[in-house]
Amino acid sequence: MILASGVIFASPAYIAIGAPIGLAGAVMFMLAFARIEEPKPMSKKDIRDWSPDVGELPQGAEGSIMYRIDTTLDEPVRTSVLCGKCGELNWVDGKRPQSFICPGCDTLLWDKPEDEDEEEGEDARKNEPKVSPNELEGLLGDEEE
Repeated sequence: MILASGVIFASPAYIAIGAPIGLAGAVMFMLAFARIEEPKPMSKKDIRDWSPDVGELPQGAEGSIMYRIDTTLDEPVRTSVLCGKCGELNWVDGKRPQSFICPGCDTLLWDKPEDEDEEEGEDARKNEPKVSPNELEGLLGDEEE
């Protein structure tokens, strides 16, 4: 429709081209909008039987062990933990536990609450020294010399 309006405003002689393009665009938009299907909710059986793909994960940054956590949002709330080292999938009832040791390879995957990382990051940003643009230019100017 944008193309059609641009063609119309370019010259009155192009109305014969712009009008059909605009109408075709409007019709196609309405057809696409009308054909959207609502997602069907999963049944309780599908939620209960759902399982993530199992397998070893690649090594993380600096050699750390990766893991994958999936928690269902609908009842029954269950959490799956996939260990990247041994590829074993474990299930925990409820939300993500505060710490987890993989029973397959006895590896500690995490040992702190999920929100602690975010709080530490916010506290660190609050304590960072503030530098004005003038001070920054002075610091950068000193390094160039």
